[in-house]
Amino acid sequence: QVQLVESGGGLVQAGGSLRLSCAASGRTFSSYDMAWFRQPPGKEREFIAAITWDGGSTTSADSVMGRFTISRDNAKNTVYLQMNSLKLDDTAVYFCAARWGDGVLVRDGYDYWGQGTQVTVSS
Repeated sequence: QVQLVESGGGLVQAGGSLRLSCAASGRTFSSYDMAWFRQPPGKEREFIAAITWDGGSTTSADSVMGRFTISRDNAKNTVYLQMNSLKLDDTAVYFCAARWGDGVLVRDGYDYWGQGTQVTVSS
């Protein structure tokens, strides 16, 4: 089992950048595929990006491709989401999630979730 804690959210102006972090507990972090999701106000949660257990492969939603980058540091048990060129529509609660790595990146079916961190983009 793994426990996840997100950090790095906050208020940022449109066009700005933020880097979210997700710290994981446990000694098997490097065995888990990791992902970021977000839930805008009044909307359903949506997939943002995912990365394999070894960092060798990533995938991103079309809405953030070219602006957001997922990465991980297995030595620090941490996954990151670098967010650039932020837009008003990026305002949401951002969650990280984990699933046991099987070599196939997926956009759903994650088993473990953090509590989320709020990102607010202002004009």
